[in-house]
Amino acid sequence: MGGAVSAGEDNDELIDNLKEAQYIRTELVEQAFRAIDRADYYLEEFKDNAYKDLAWKHGNIHLSAPCIYSEVMEALDLQPGLSFLNLGSGTGYLSSMVGLILGPFGVNHGVELHSDVIEYAKQKLDFFIKTSDSFDKFEFCEPSFVIGNCLEISPDCTQYDRVYCGAGVQKEHEDYMKNLLKVGGILVMPLEEKLTKITRTGPSAWETKKILAVSFAPLIQPNHADSGKSRLVHLPPVAVRSLQDLARIAIRGTIKKLIHQETMGKTGNGLKSPPRFKRRRVRRRRMETIVFLDKEVFASRISNPSDDNNNSEDIEDDTQEEEDTKPSELKPDPPVNFLREKVLSLPLPDPLKYYLLYYREK
Repeated sequence: MGGAVSAGEDNDELIDNLKEAQYIRTELVEQAFRAIDRADYYLEEFKDNAYKDLAWKHGNIHLSAPCIYSEVMEALDLQPGLSFLNLGSGTGYLSSMVGLILGPFGVNHGVELHSDVIEYAKQKLDFFIKTSDSFDKFEFCEPSFVIGNCLEISPDCTQYDRVYCGAGVQKEHEDYMKNLLKVGGILVMPLEEKLTKITRTGPSAWETKKILAVSFAPLIQPNHADSGKSRLVHLPPVAVRSLQDLARIAIRGTIKKLIHQETMGKTGNGLKSPPRFKRRRVRRRRMETIVFLDKEVFASRISNPSDDNNNSEDIEDDTQEEEDTKPSELKPDPPVNFLREKVLSLPLPDPLKYYLLYYREK
């Protein structure tokens, strides 16, 4: 068994490989993947496997393979301000990446069956908010998680612009899933051994597209043996932000614009040419459908026939050419959180500064 793309040495190299293999195709999705380190969602003793294109499962905790998440994110066609429902939200890794794109005026809800996984997801979300510099580069739509079986969502719940289900959906539940969507919305789910994208084009009209071959473990059916009654899942209400919170969002946005203007004034166009570093070139592998663990199978992707004409000598030559053009002893500059520095330099009371920074640690 193997992944659809080569493993990376770190999160950025994994994303480079996913781009090379055309699993990540848009800038918004790439930015979200780079902003959140996949290894942060692994238990410490398993982090050596974080940058492999493989699913991971430990007890009830589960992460899909990076190539699966890439296809899901691309298929959802996310935009700022949309509402998103994640059925089987797990560790919250996908929900957090989605939240970076939805922005402060989106809606980001998740339903998870296992209480220990909900607790794990909340811990990882808290770690991201408090410690990641990526948090200050985006305006974040924080996910809210509720416990329950996603087949028992209250019938009076609101509908969503985007819905993803992370377990295999039986044919008899297809209409149930479709009814969670607004008109114009997109549903992505494993259906009949295919990752499937369904767009609701009208009250009773749908467009369906099969994306790639997968095999997920099926949704767990509701168990009414104890009480004989359904335990309805009530999703969080769509809350209206307070005036204080809106002011914080506006102030942070204004400061970011000032930082951008200052950068443009110094560099001429606001962009610096990134230093070139050695990147291992990868080729997409010719894949058959692969079964992995008890949660999912991915992914039948067929490479371009022209790729087969490339050999390892070509790869080595290309890499050497890149090394020859690299300036000697070139090292990356340490990352700078310009927003944090600017806020801390403002003539404001410390409590207000820390509020603007969401009380985040340095």
